[in-house]
Amino acid sequence: MARRDKLILGAFLQTPGQHTAGWRYPRADAQASLDIDAQIAFAQTAERGLFHAIFIADTLPFPVKLDAETLSHSARVVDFEPVTLLSALAVTTSRIGLVGTVTTTYYEPYLVARQLASLDYLSKGRAGWNVVTSSNAAEALNYSQREHPAHSLRYVRATEFVDIVKGLWDSWDDDAFLFDKDSGRFFRPEKMHVLNHSSPDFKVRGPLAVARPVQGHPVIVQAGSSDSGRNAAASFADVIFTAQSDLPGAIAFYDDVRARTAAAGRDPDHIAILPGVTPVVAATRSEAQEKYEQLQELVHPVAGVAMLSGAAGADLSKYPIDGPLPDVPPTEGDKTRQELLVAHARKTGMSIRDLYRWLSPGYNTVVGTAADVADHFEHWFRSGGADGFNVRFSYLPGDLDDFVDLVVPELQRRGLYHEAYEGLTLRDNLQIPRPPSRYSRDLS
Repeated sequence: MARRDKLILGAFLQTPGQHTAGWRYPRADAQASLDIDAQIAFAQTAERGLFHAIFIADTLPFPVKLDAETLSHSARVVDFEPVTLLSALAVTTSRIGLVGTVTTTYYEPYLVARQLASLDYLSKGRAGWNVVTSSNAAEALNYSQREHPAHSLRYVRATEFVDIVKGLWDSWDDDAFLFDKDSGRFFRPEKMHVLNHSSPDFKVRGPLAVARPVQGHPVIVQAGSSDSGRNAAASFADVIFTAQSDLPGAIAFYDDVRARTAAAGRDPDHIAILPGVTPVVAATRSEAQEKYEQLQELVHPVAGVAMLSGAAGADLSKYPIDGPLPDVPPTEGDKTRQELLVAHARKTGMSIRDLYRWLSPGYNTVVGTAADVADHFEHWFRSGGADGFNVRFSYLPGDLDDFVDLVVPELQRRGLYHEAYEGLTLRDNLQIPRPPSRYSRDLS
């Protein structure tokens, strides 16, 4: 059974589209990745649709072995840095949450804490941090590292990294600053806390040069579904994204993560689990199917095989495109994505071509009318497989417009979706409590 009265929806704004060939669709803005006016328009449309948050991904698009010819068929080679973009969107929107991806593998805790605390103030309490451990081994080549750390080590680092960031966010009590001109006292000295964190991996003194964020801590999002990822989510995440493509798998994941959260000493009712979903919606089923088929036909084979190779963790360009997926070694990248792909390939017997066409829209694709999409959302929600969804759009702005204009009113008609933002901050709207400071007297 659903544990909330209403769905939570995030808008995954992958520009110029989630679908591998989305940028080629006639209604797509192929130049949106580098157009701030387009990005502002997307965010404002999502806010009109009352999405709880927009989600900006950030993953290095380049493989370890660069091949410009292959890359030239992909639109995912340029994009804005997420926190920079969200800072611009903070002053052009007023209620929608702003969640950006920042890696714990190659960044430093102090910088991330300061960036996100600043974003929380710029947005008046709407910031969120999608914690990732970097699945692409090529990122090491841009951060003065010879090789990408192993999957398990990346999660060990991530857990410590997040704890440091949260400690830095607590550098100042909520009432630390006096701004008292008469006494000449800017802040109460006893309200400042120095972290002094020291470990083999990190030396971080503090305090943070930003006051405690509006939300206490910006909302923390985590998307790993491996065993390590689930443990990390249970220990620190407020929102969990997942890539489940069937309801039984989603229910199992949902129950497992909630159980791990309780075991970690946290209230599982204070987290939100949002599977990804890609709706392809139109006024009629035939129109929706036509849109979907056109997108599928636009996938260039070179781009399709390259995308599938990234998911499989192995170069598939040397294998027959109409042959089966070969055995691939376990990846140190996105383990969950690889496992889902291999399981689907073995279950269906799909060829490489069939697999990249299946994967191009993203997992959990729903093609149909607004009622069809709402049926899917409601079934998963009522069955206990989701608190809501991270909604992906095959191309922008058209698919986002169609969802807001067609699906949102249908969800509202069914009483599944709010008709106004209930609070001022992202935590308010997600119904996730503001955390106390680790230095609070209530915790002593």
